[in-house]
Amino acid sequence: MAQQLATMRTPEAYAGVAAYARRHTGETAAAAYLALGHAYLLDKQYTEAAANLAKARAAGDLLADFADFLGAQAQHGAGNDIGAETLLKGFAARYPDSIFVAQAPETEATVLLAMKDAAGARRVLEAAANGPGADRSGYQLAKAETAEALGDQAQAVGLYKAVLVAHPLSDEASKARAKLTELGAEETLTISELRSLADAYYRAHRYNLAGEQYRALTRKPDLPQAAKDGFEIAAAACDLKLKRLTVAEAEALPDSQDENGARRMYLLMELARDRNDLDQQQSIVSSMETRFGTSDWLAEALFSSGNMYMLRRDYPKAVTYYGYLAEHFPGSKNAAAAHWRAGWLSYRQGLYQDAARLFDDQITRYPSASETVAALYWRGRLYETQDHNPERAAANYRAIVRAYPHYFYAQMARKRLDGMQRVTPAAAPGLDRFKPMNVPALDASFPDDNEHLAKAKLLGNAGLNEYIPREIAADPDSASWSALAEAQIYASYGENFLALRSLKRALPYAASAQIPAIPLAYWRILFPQPYWETIKTESAKNHLDPYLVASLIRQESEFNPSVVSYANAWGLMQLLPSVGRKLAREEGMTRFATYQLLNPETNIRLGTRYLRQMLDRFDGVTEYALAAYNAGDNRVTDWQAAGPYSGMDEFVESIPFTQTREYVEAILRNIEMYREIDVAGSKKTGATGGN
Repeated sequence: MAQQLATMRTPEAYAGVAAYARRHTGETAAAAYLALGHAYLLDKQYTEAAANLAKARAAGDLLADFADFLGAQAQHGAGNDIGAETLLKGFAARYPDSIFVAQAPETEATVLLAMKDAAGARRVLEAAANGPGADRSGYQLAKAETAEALGDQAQAVGLYKAVLVAHPLSDEASKARAKLTELGAEETLTISELRSLADAYYRAHRYNLAGEQYRALTRKPDLPQAAKDGFEIAAAACDLKLKRLTVAEAEALPDSQDENGARRMYLLMELARDRNDLDQQQSIVSSMETRFGTSDWLAEALFSSGNMYMLRRDYPKAVTYYGYLAEHFPGSKNAAAAHWRAGWLSYRQGLYQDAARLFDDQITRYPSASETVAALYWRGRLYETQDHNPERAAANYRAIVRAYPHYFYAQMARKRLDGMQRVTPAAAPGLDRFKPMNVPALDASFPDDNEHLAKAKLLGNAGLNEYIPREIAADPDSASWSALAEAQIYASYGENFLALRSLKRALPYAASAQIPAIPLAYWRILFPQPYWETIKTESAKNHLDPYLVASLIRQESEFNPSVVSYANAWGLMQLLPSVGRKLAREEGMTRFATYQLLNPETNIRLGTRYLRQMLDRFDGVTEYALAAYNAGDNRVTDWQAAGPYSGMDEFVESIPFTQTREYVEAILRNIEMYREIDVAGSKKTGATGGN
């Protein structure tokens, strides 16, 4: 009920949690009242929030700091600043271990300012000047507001500017900018400060804001022409991202023999690519090579051009662009990817000597690049098929299995090694650098008397998810168990997708780890099995491997039954409403409505039927079916026609959509990992596996 209240805040949710609070006492009641107070606070019903947070404080002690801190915010919102100050005064002394200690001074200063006690606000902020919250944007904004209230406009302006520039994407930055405008001081922002602000918006993909800022910069008086040109072109780049830049507008941009001119030509090249004007695209890149041979914008144009020709299956041209980029811009962010693609597309053309050389270079020059795993594998295949050197091939395959045990290419390498059991791998010192990633020590148990963990569990019960990781991290000794503790709290109330996401963030190296290297409790959350009985039943009905279905769900929705994607795909197996209606008719379901796709049992019932259809469409080949599930069966038919392929490994690597290729590889990996985890669990408990 508390989770529903936190996300939906319906009258029914409020009533349910309120009834629960009245039926209980102690810390349980405190958590329920806290949930109510927090929800009312979000809804800006401050009087109700304050009343419920006061009840939370009276009911128990464990969450007292939450009740007081959030209660102060509610009292302030309700206009009772004396009540808010009562709760905030001496907060750090009362709750020295609270996660709100860093935030309390700025909140108290805000309350004191509302009470017209600017001197008191200054005292509070000065006392916290060396504390943990002094670098917070909220603290800096409170300092600026205090300086303004004390009549020191110069200091206030400087502080507002500092907030805006140092924390440009924060809510405090918006308030600081509004204050600068109000004070007539926005014009005092330097060109450098304004540019850093615009660049921050651009990097954050806030292209409308960035474009407005760049255009404002072009209107600055006494601006050097080169700087003005740069801002004008940067604004046009925002328009390109927003798909509203026209060719005429791009051609009208100032042309110059510097980075501004290079970026202008890059924009023109992208527009030519968008309209499939190959002659113009080639002409522009050629001109860039002549005029801007060392520009990073040329590197961007080369990579984009290579991608375009790869998708068009004009592999020779793609290799030319990728190869030029890798040769002339070896330090570029796209150099490793371009180098790999040049090698792979050479392989696809049957230029095996060129491919072998490029794969060898990739392994040597970019050992840590994600693409290098594929280079290791395909160089091994060439050792087998072209060099007739199975010993070197086996060495490559062994390196992959050793360093990347759960990657797609580790699966492929093990299959190759299974057919080479009498082959002794060659000595290959150059491959010694490929080693399993070190896994930090992880605990699967927690201290029984840990107060922060106890509070985190209550916060989970109250639906205050955003505070759970902060509360656990507040324990200085939690590093070895904090990730699992957080995930288990989410899993305990059925939010498996939150548990999964939290561990994926905490353990990004899991795909490179052997199963015994990480405690089983972590694996069970990373590869969960909710709805397992339904998955097994519907899989059996459709002659599917239940591990395949679970693996697909993990990739599609992370087991979030309520998710609706940007593409309007619904539920666990991400079905479009139109597909759901068709499948429901086939299943004999009457009066089907789209919302039923959010029911896990219904979604799995229809999704397994759809997966079966994809498998039947492609003669039971899992890789084809998965690619079709993600990208559509027509595309897969088109990709099949682009063959021939020497094996399924070659088809998968040839999928031109990176997202689809990685999707297929991930699900194949998931299946294997589910099986290994169940085997490990069976050995530990002596029970049979999940299947």
